[in-house]
Amino acid sequence: EVQLVESGGGLVQAGESLRLSCAASGFTFHEESIGWFRQAPGKEREAVGCLRNYDNLAFYKDSVKGRFTISSDTRKKQVFLQMNTLKPNDTGVYFCAAGEAWLCGEVLIDDYQYWGQGTQVTVSS
Repeated sequence: EVQLVESGGGLVQAGESLRLSCAASGFTFHEESIGWFRQAPGKEREAVGCLRNYDNLAFYKDSVKGRFTISSDTRKKQVFLQMNTLKPNDTGVYFCAAGEAWLCGEVLIDDYQYWGQGTQVTVSS
């Protein structure tokens, strides 16, 4: 059974940092891609970025480039989203998702097969 469990969310002030974790199990970790998504209240879910585990390449939404970094620990089957210089409009529920490697590229799409339950990130001004 595939499981994705996010953690690390919380309430921070603008300018501060958070590190989200996504613990994965039940699939061949190094063959898949992991995407990070967020959904703000009243808005549609959007892709934040993704990581291709097989070549360790990451791609990001323009508005988070230079502030967010996706990395992984393949031994522990965890993927991290380091978020620096957070802004109030970064607020939302953050999800990780797993899927086939081709899903992660310059164009961020959300056709991932497996999803976590989400973790809340709130950035106050």
